[in-house]
Amino acid sequence: MLVVGLTGGIATGKSTVSKLLKDANIPIVDADVLARQVVEPGTPALKNIVKAFGPQILLDDGSLNRKALGEIIFNDAEKRKVLNGIVHPAVRWAMVRAIVGAWLRGERVCVADVPLLVESGIWRLVGQTVVVSCPFDIQLERLMLRDQSTEEAAKARINSQMSMAEKVAYADVVLDNSSTPEALRAQVEELLQRWRRQTRFTWLVEWLIPPAGLLAAAVTLAYRNWKYASRRRSISKDM
Repeated sequence: MLVVGLTGGIATGKSTVSKLLKDANIPIVDADVLARQVVEPGTPALKNIVKAFGPQILLDDGSLNRKALGEIIFNDAEKRKVLNGIVHPAVRWAMVRAIVGAWLRGERVCVADVPLLVESGIWRLVGQTVVVSCPFDIQLERLMLRDQSTEEAAKARINSQMSMAEKVAYADVVLDNSSTPEALRAQVEELLQRWRRQTRFTWLVEWLIPPAGLLAAAVTLAYRNWKYASRRRSISKDM
């Protein structure tokens, strides 16, 4: 099974691509959805958060009070680190379980929709990285329109993230969302056709013979890590 990591910048259209893929019956593992699920009442992660930050971060119904927790960690890097140390591993394990479930169902492709795919290092664990991108001025205009924010506020949000140029450097596939919805849809369809060709024969062999799938995954990940390490060394020399 081909495991694809999907990412992009704020207001570049990643969610639109994710929906197009879902409509095409591609299983989507959404990291944002899982991040909410792993802190639901009764989960180990929520219990650990309460231990770390106290019961005041709970609502009356026992669910997480995100506003209260946000106020605690907003200006405290150490406390954010503690929270991330609880939530991120829980999300990663939830992603692994979902991906394994897709493999057990015999899926050819599974897409992990992860906003911080590159920043978190999860790109190292997928077989292909897809980045949804658009020029800065279009990204800025879309974000201002979407959030009804000022240009200054929108620029601050965009600049607080990894730049699109940096993310694109990790991409195996770049989807350019600088034009019309129809143009983006055509790129997604072309990508789907490419995946069908890539997995035409290998998915059945890997599913019927698990060691073959594990070996193929190990070789793919080792090659990807070597390729991007070489690319970063080359970029560093040019700077």
